[in-house]
Amino acid sequence: MDFSLTEDQETFRGHIRKMLDKFGGTQVAREMIVNKTENLQKLYSMLAELGCTAINIPEVYDGLDLDSLDLVPTYEELGRSLVPGLFMETNALAVPILKKYGTTQQQQTYLSAIVTGQKQISFAALEPFNDFSPSGIECSLESRDGQYVLNGTKTLVPEAGFADAFLVVARTNDDQQDGLTLLLIDKTDELTITPQTSFDEAKHVAKLDFYDFKITQQQIIGEVDKGWDNLQEGLLYFNAALSSYLVGAMESVVHMATEYANMREQFGQKIGRFQAIKHSIVDMKVNLEIARSLSHYANWVVDTDEVDREAAVYSARSYATEKFIEVASHNIQIHGGIGFTEEIDCHLFVKRARYYDQYLGSTSFYQEKVVASLGW
Repeated sequence: MDFSLTEDQETFRGHIRKMLDKFGGTQVAREMIVNKTENLQKLYSMLAELGCTAINIPEVYDGLDLDSLDLVPTYEELGRSLVPGLFMETNALAVPILKKYGTTQQQQTYLSAIVTGQKQISFAALEPFNDFSPSGIECSLESRDGQYVLNGTKTLVPEAGFADAFLVVARTNDDQQDGLTLLLIDKTDELTITPQTSFDEAKHVAKLDFYDFKITQQQIIGEVDKGWDNLQEGLLYFNAALSSYLVGAMESVVHMATEYANMREQFGQKIGRFQAIKHSIVDMKVNLEIARSLSHYANWVVDTDEVDREAAVYSARSYATEKFIEVASHNIQIHGGIGFTEEIDCHLFVKRARYYDQYLGSTSFYQEKVVASLGW
């Protein structure tokens, strides 16, 4: 099977890369570390102008109605430059959920705004001292006096400062196996948002506190008490997208390591001539190409009803996450002492690799899902 992208997809990649290079590669991520957000906002406006935000949205909402595979060049190029923000949470998580479970009114309100870049959606699921599982959701949504009231705390919510809305998982029933409900909440002054510290300083996270926060029926996505099942559909698309983002980041790391090995001299010759360095870079390249193949297949199969749909997506996610950590670590070893300095980009990739290692489930968590989906 040919896992390469089409000529049109590669041409589109070229336009995205040219645009991102104008922003200085990882410079936007570095600016986020010191809370300079102007260029990130400009970058997202240009992504919308290029049509990236419209790719997987139906034509009736002014989208292009293309497949997930058509988004792969965008994801890979964003990963190549370590672009932070909410592109994946919006287009690879919220959009598939809205397309499948949202009402016509919800789709019209949000999908049309996502196309133009006016809406970015963050995901609020994790809670203090709990894991990413149904049992870890304690934030409660109760029916009271003819309306819904939300109480609880969400933690490590990505890019809350940039979000225009939040996809929230809340508990509505303690008796059922699922008992969870998905909500889409616009950012308002009533929300209590507290910045938190992130290991990856370029990825901003925050805590959301809900105190008798009023929810209308129009803010509920899908069926009440079926939220966790509905969320799994979105997570398939998100993890396929994330695997592509990680592939882009890995490609950048491999290029960085190879370039340095061909430049740095030791004992009178380029270090790339040393067998240990050669083998390390070859291993990095092999891991990259395997991750790329898995990622391309995952983004194709997620739009189908193939029997290996879940196994393919979660294999791509777990492999890309694990190998990105490995590749980023080897890159620091190849660079030696300078690899630990902040002047070059090695540390940025290590931190991003570790950030996504535990994002919405650990690598071992998704490896177990692969096993379960295969019926082993």
